[in-house]
Amino acid sequence: MSVTDRSHKELHEQAADEAARRYEDSAAERERVEDRLAAGVRFPDSPDALAVRADRILDRGGLSASAVVADIHREAMDLPDANERIIDLSNELQAWSFLPRGVRAGATVARITLRRDGRELPHGTGFLVSPQLMMTNHHVLPDESFARRCFVEFSAQVTADNLPDTVVRMELDPGAFFAADRRLDFALVAVAPAPDGSAPGEIFGWNRLSVQIGKLVLGEKVNIIGHPQGRLKEIALRDNAVLVRLDDFVHYKTDTEPGNSGSPVFNDQWEVVALHHSGVPKKDDQGRVLRKDGRPWQQGDGDDAIEWVANEGVRISSILKHLAGLDLDPGRRALLAEMGPDTGLDRTMATAPARPSPVAGAQSERSAPVPGVTAPSAPAVPVTVPMTGSETAARRPRVGLRARGTAFGGRQHVVFLHGRDQQDNHPDDLRRTWTAGLNRGLTLAGLQPLDPEDVWFPFYGTRLHDLVSGRESTAESIGLDRVSAAAAAEVFAAESPTGSYERLLYEAAARAGMPQNGPATTEGFGAGLIGALHRPLSWLAAKSDLDEWTIATFLRDVDLYLGESAVRQAVLDSVMETMPTNGELVLVTHSLGTVVGMDLLTRLPDGLDPVLLVTAGSPLGLDGVNERLLTRGPHQPPRVRDWVNVWCPTDAVAIGCPLEDERWGKLTQLAVPNGRERAHRMDEYLGHPGPAREIRGVLIRQA
Repeated sequence: MSVTDRSHKELHEQAADEAARRYEDSAAERERVEDRLAAGVRFPDSPDALAVRADRILDRGGLSASAVVADIHREAMDLPDANERIIDLSNELQAWSFLPRGVRAGATVARITLRRDGRELPHGTGFLVSPQLMMTNHHVLPDESFARRCFVEFSAQVTADNLPDTVVRMELDPGAFFAADRRLDFALVAVAPAPDGSAPGEIFGWNRLSVQIGKLVLGEKVNIIGHPQGRLKEIALRDNAVLVRLDDFVHYKTDTEPGNSGSPVFNDQWEVVALHHSGVPKKDDQGRVLRKDGRPWQQGDGDDAIEWVANEGVRISSILKHLAGLDLDPGRRALLAEMGPDTGLDRTMATAPARPSPVAGAQSERSAPVPGVTAPSAPAVPVTVPMTGSETAARRPRVGLRARGTAFGGRQHVVFLHGRDQQDNHPDDLRRTWTAGLNRGLTLAGLQPLDPEDVWFPFYGTRLHDLVSGRESTAESIGLDRVSAAAAAEVFAAESPTGSYERLLYEAAARAGMPQNGPATTEGFGAGLIGALHRPLSWLAAKSDLDEWTIATFLRDVDLYLGESAVRQAVLDSVMETMPTNGELVLVTHSLGTVVGMDLLTRLPDGLDPVLLVTAGSPLGLDGVNERLLTRGPHQPPRVRDWVNVWCPTDAVAIGCPLEDERWGKLTQLAVPNGRERAHRMDEYLGHPGPAREIRGVLIRQA
């Protein structure tokens, strides 16, 4: 049933009222941000948010490497200062490509026009987010029937010579796809192909949306392209700032008008960060909307008479999460998947991982780069494994590597302790990869590198894999190479030796900010479609740089190590087979290896003195992990003199970091911005000067 024009206007006013309510409710946070801005703090956001944002700017080419090096090395800066400076530079120092990239982004924006009573009335703004789909507001396109009365106009703008451009009309096709949500005030609709059959995105391009974090921080500038009051395309550029970031909305100041409803809100790298949906009207103590002259606004005054105090946009990540939870037929799911891997939509709708294995296609923690979001999107095609299980096992390494007897005078020992899923990697390759990463960090810190042969590398990967594979009777019977990560997680939960797998998953998601109650709890990725574990899995994947398979299988292995005494004993025995027996110990651990390392410290011989413990990409902050260590709960690692915990905000395995419980004792916490799709790699962790400096600082310097 179509809505009337009157109810459409009511939807618009309702959106403004709700925006005003959220604006009032967030007054304390906004005032805090404004006070810090007034005090000279350019980006009054958390250090973690700044680190992730700086990394994304560099990773997406938002700032040239030469500009960064020239500026941040001009004077000594710690990591938080450097991150803030990188963001500042990206706002101040735009490469020439800023302009053509903006033109390219602007080409995706169209005016939505309504046919009514024989007239064509400019109605709002929309922008392409895939070859065939356009996004706008729910109050612009409330339902399919209303959408059929509208069409879109691309290139409704002036040229570089200020002459009218050639407008291209295209029809909407809500029958092919239409989805909308009133609370998030978005609509997603298909646009019909051009007469020659070309999809609109093939002609005008489209915006690649991303569910990943790091696209915006408080105080940063945003840019908006749209059709205010139905005029030709305009841009609100740079003279604005983000004031408040809520769970699903963001408030900012910028010069927009009501016709901008449905416009994309861009950061300076021209990534869409929000869907502009409403101005925030100024109200008096009685809740009445005020005009610019201070008098109460009345029907008939027009939106342009209102005193607008801010603007509100809907966060793109919230819209993508909602879309991922829709129950759609295969054809419509395929249209959503065309939005690209960064949306997470192809991942949540896939039915099989990219490469099946006895551990259900889990993404490896090995050194080779594996894209974090593309692997699960491969088609569900059976894969033939070329070797039998016995042949594969025979070729897998089983023993670790000892360091040279002359390393560090024979009195100090560097031991690398790896994580899970290393059964197909040779310890010598892993040792060289880790050492190469550490040497990169040492070089950046101006310190002397290490020789890989001076490092001990215990190896338990094959033994752990054999023990884990032996438990998967249920998994093998359903064929984990043909199900989703969420379905596999249900199997892992059912086979958990202590019933703790589900607790681990939900605790990790809660610490990553997954809402625990209220309307938002029903809007997780795929909620209700596959099972209860789909929501926390997809939330963690969306909040991090890891895919659902990696998260699901990592937590499975942690759960089995902590819950099965035979697994724990076998892993510790494997490690002790390749450990020094006396002298000073520098223990560098990663991922599951940080859990193994904490247990290992209770078994060290008296002659071995642990002078430094390094934990990187660690799950120790999860109560479901630390409460099941041999020494229960958060605690100072036994006999360790110094402890450094290194973590990356986009590493889902490190959820729970920094380790804030005072029972952990004194330790150094280092947050590092690992590269995109490398958030959990150990060579990436060691490649930062901070942890490298800590390791080298306790070792005998070589001539």
